[in-house]
Amino acid sequence: MISNAFGTLLASAILDGMEGVMGQAAWRWLFYIEGSMTVFVAICAIFILPDFPATSSGWLTVEEQALAQLRMEEDVGVGNEEEMEGFKAGESGLKQALSDWKVWWLALAMTSLNVLLSFNAFFPTLSATLGYSSTVSLLLCSPPWMFATCAAFLMSRHSDQAGERFGHIAISLVVGIAGFLMAMGTMSTAVRYLSLFLMAQSYAAFIVLWAWVSNSISRPQSKKAVALAFINAFSSVGNITGSNWRSLHHNAVDIPATLDEVE
Repeated sequence: MISNAFGTLLASAILDGMEGVMGQAAWRWLFYIEGSMTVFVAICAIFILPDFPATSSGWLTVEEQALAQLRMEEDVGVGNEEEMEGFKAGESGLKQALSDWKVWWLALAMTSLNVLLSFNAFFPTLSATLGYSSTVSLLLCSPPWMFATCAAFLMSRHSDQAGERFGHIAISLVVGIAGFLMAMGTMSTAVRYLSLFLMAQSYAAFIVLWAWVSNSISRPQSKKAVALAFINAFSSVGNITGSNWRSLHHNAVDIPATLDEVE
């Protein structure tokens, strides 16, 4: 969410000032610059991020490694892997994950949530319907995502402290639905901009749900690793569905598809 906030600020500066630089269109520079930053950070992460606390030699002390391991055990529960439900010695993590109905159910829940959150893909278009220029529309995208970042942090922290997931997810989604209804029901610029804040905070539900997924599939580690990867990949279908639905909706009601159409 922070990347959404600062990404729009960077995009605004690039699109406003780099058109024609070295004979390249501004939108190409946007891909070049933001893409290279992503690749650079990813390469650094290979050598910086450890797989587990016990393998984090270099930036965690022995005491910090022990504390991190203790927190993981408290989070998922203690006990030998052989004692965990559904564990079979010698069975691969892939087979364990795909044979667990909870994995499929959580994947479906995450997919449904991604359909709802697919508005992220055309958030600048929603901002552009306020009627401002391309540069201003991109700048207006930043505050809602900064607000959403704070809301998600507070919601996820409270969810951990209260030991409750579903209610926090539901509250965030209800607030997001209110934002959708506000955007659909008025032409007031102020109200429509407020609706963007309510929509963006829906990502708090996404974060809390991911914590719920991780808590629900705790052991063995091989099963958890496969399950998280599978749920993440499977839920991407929601983004595909959401994008196609947006395209059909645009054709039906003639909502401006690009910033240039608004101008």
